[in-house]
Amino acid sequence: MILINELKGRMKAKCLTQADVAKKIGISTKTFNSKLNRGIFNSNEISKLIEILDIENPNEIFFAKEVTQQETK
Repeated sequence: MILINELKGRMKAKCLTQADVAKKIGISTKTFNSKLNRGIFNSNEISKLIEILDIENPNEIFFAKEVTQQETK
């Protein structure tokens, strides 16, 4: 699971729009927005995002584990 809000925060901190990032990784803005909303990027795109956004620990953002609590009856 990708932490979308963390990724958006990194873009904002770098003063980059979604269109800017899409162009830098070589995809259309529409495709980038779709991938961002679904939280699905391929390994080449993740590699480029790490470089563009200067992400020091990519595991925290791109390989986060979703923790859910289930009720038992």
